[in-house]
Amino acid sequence: MILIILGILLLIVAGAISKTREEFRKLANGLRIGSFVIIILGVLTSCIKQIDAGEIGVQSIFGKVKDEVLTSGLNLVNPLVTVKSVDIRTQNYTMSGVHDEGNQSGDDAIRVLTSDGLEVVIDLTVLYRVTGSEAPRIVRETGLDYKDKIVRPLTRTKIRDNAVYYTAIDLYSNKRDQFQTRIFRSIEEDFKKRGLILEQLLVRNITLPENVKKSIEEKIKAEQEAQKMEFVLQKEKQEAERKRVEAQGIADYQRIINTGLTDKQIEYEQIKALKEIATSQNAKVLIMGNSKTPVIVDSKSNK
Repeated sequence: MILIILGILLLIVAGAISKTREEFRKLANGLRIGSFVIIILGVLTSCIKQIDAGEIGVQSIFGKVKDEVLTSGLNLVNPLVTVKSVDIRTQNYTMSGVHDEGNQSGDDAIRVLTSDGLEVVIDLTVLYRVTGSEAPRIVRETGLDYKDKIVRPLTRTKIRDNAVYYTAIDLYSNKRDQFQTRIFRSIEEDFKKRGLILEQLLVRNITLPENVKKSIEEKIKAEQEAQKMEFVLQKEKQEAERKRVEAQGIADYQRIINTGLTDKQIEYEQIKALKEIATSQNAKVLIMGNSKTPVIVDSKSNK
């Protein structure tokens, strides 16, 4: 567009010069030719628009935004059209209490009140992207500063609205994931209505008042100790049951032996034992007289 304007100005200057002295007419003709070349170059460059990867182009002419978008690459457009590039890649917006960590300088953490009336400080990161087909509507209704007009205020409001359903202990311990899922669903719907896609919501940190944090940690520690003791008691009960079963088995064995063992069986077992001793390489057996009790002589003692 600048080249077109410059060419028109040169054309006007050439016309003015041609009306003066005769010797300036050749210069005026050269200026006319140059102005036409510049105008043609300006028209060509204005008709070609390059859109970078990960972006789309939104066209507007005389303040009216067109619904047709330009994809990445080179595009032929009306030279009078103004093209605004809109990023459709994943973007993040961080609200943190740590200095210079978030998108806003200073402390930008979200302070909310829980159902038990305590103030909780939440650090949060929002991952989102622009819906490509909705980019013209965003430019028309919101502008390119949708981060500050939609993402930031909507996220902070929804977190405060949902925090009142939880106690400080819930947010700090076992219901943190549930809280994150709840605010994700509520923000996702509103983002969708405004042409944005919520990809992920990350609760980075939840800070409680120091006295409340200490009480919660003591409670969690007590619960862990109780669970540990319950495990120990369960283990002791199992060990006692094992010993009881073992003792019962021994008692049953002895009872069976005492009631079922006869003199014949005892004599038979004695003969088996004597046979094993007799065949041993380390002992010899001598039976003297009519005695049933053998005399065992160690063969090593004869050496």
